[in-house]
Amino acid sequence: MPEVVHVVCPQCDSTNRIPVERLAEAPLCGRCRKPLFSGHPLSLSEERFALHMSRSDLPTLVDFWAPWCGPCRSMAPAFEQAASTLEPQVRLIKINTEEEQKLAARHSIRSIPTLALFRGGHEVARSTGAMDLGRLLAWTRQYL
Repeated sequence: MPEVVHVVCPQCDSTNRIPVERLAEAPLCGRCRKPLFSGHPLSLSEERFALHMSRSDLPTLVDFWAPWCGPCRSMAPAFEQAASTLEPQVRLIKINTEEEQKLAARHSIRSIPTLALFRGGHEVARSTGAMDLGRLLAWTRQYL
């Protein structure tokens, strides 16, 4: 990982340059002064997703889900817990496929829940089906 990473603010979407050694020190956004990491996944629109993917240097774990999906709902607490464990090394994002159908189609989401791990804006791993916290963390870490 480089000495400095670009991190997109979850509040104002501005890009921040953060020294790697300071990621764990609860950095604040240079523009809005809000925390860059909250320990919770971000729910993003298609436009904001594109912005975060193109500007962030952090690996990004995306949960493609839908509100009517039972396995999605059962995995939601584990994904929430994973955010507090994996941040600030990984950004976690939730994409509601009902609201963001074009984005889901662009990423060839055929079944949900689908987890996709991105690095540098490119998908490096994918898994379909619900996971508990232990499996989710192990699966993510094997690709970091």
